[in-house]
Amino acid sequence: MGLPASPQPDMSAPQPFEAKKLSELPRVGARAAPLLKFGTGETGDRIFKSVMMLCGVAVLATLVLIVFELVLRSGPSWHAFGLKFFAGRDWDPVNESFGALPFIYGTLVSSFLALLIAVPLSIGVAVFTTEMCPVFLRGPLSFFVELLAAIPSVIYGLWAIFILVPILSNYVEPFLARTLGWTGLFEGPPYGISMLAAGIILAIMIIPIISSITREVLMVVPQHQREAALALGATRWEMIRIGVLRNARAGIVGAIILGLGRALGETMAVTMVIGNRPQIVKSLFAPGYTMASVLANEFSEATGDVYLSALIEIGLALFLVTIIVNTLARLLVWTVTRGQPASAHP
Repeated sequence: MGLPASPQPDMSAPQPFEAKKLSELPRVGARAAPLLKFGTGETGDRIFKSVMMLCGVAVLATLVLIVFELVLRSGPSWHAFGLKFFAGRDWDPVNESFGALPFIYGTLVSSFLALLIAVPLSIGVAVFTTEMCPVFLRGPLSFFVELLAAIPSVIYGLWAIFILVPILSNYVEPFLARTLGWTGLFEGPPYGISMLAAGIILAIMIIPIISSITREVLMVVPQHQREAALALGATRWEMIRIGVLRNARAGIVGAIILGLGRALGETMAVTMVIGNRPQIVKSLFAPGYTMASVLANEFSEATGDVYLSALIEIGLALFLVTIIVNTLARLLVWTVTRGQPASAHP
């Protein structure tokens, strides 16, 4: 008796492939149709690009217009005095005899005196906050130092009149006259309103600028520079001097020059304490005058065309000097940071 046949598995044979025309096949590299269709946004991109370009051109156009207006308005002074204007010492609006040398002298002396006071303090603050300050104190200390930059200059001027000037006239200037009067820099009556007061108040105002930029530059110094110096047996001071400050010296110089640019253009605080007298005197106890101060004091009183043109020429000189100083400072800072953001290290 034969065995019944086993059921055959239900295996479907391959079906014939339905041929398609070549024109119906998808092309290689063709994009699939999106499920949701949106606008291409090309119109919005064009508008955004135009607005951004307009903003950039507006800033440049404003700068060009300022320079053009200053050059145009200072024409009568150029024709009347030429380059002798910057070497003249007389400032006589009645006889229309003008010379800018006392104002240039006062600006330079007060600014460099401010740097002499502010640079050591600023670098010390920056080194302490980046290298030696406890972590919990680093943020608040940096905040309060930078807060000095937000105080209006007129507040500095009022504080200097009521606090700084009495301290200088009663204590500091008599002491300097007794100890360093032989130098000729500290002689004369101690009135308090002087070139020395202007330099001190400027130093207080530029400390936040120099210290904040110096701190950012110190932060971008590679950490392995510090570790290598310490591994070779250097002390903390030697590590900071050799491994940190030496690598950041170009950026520190840039921060100092940027602070100098702020000191050159400061107006209200200096005007309130410098004395506003157009003279060139060796003693720091004597009153002085700066280019920014003479513009603030006498521009509204200028009546003659030559008088007004002479003041505008001083403004042009101050404007160009400030631009050059700030450009040089930015360039020096960039040589250190190379455009990289600073990151704090533990």
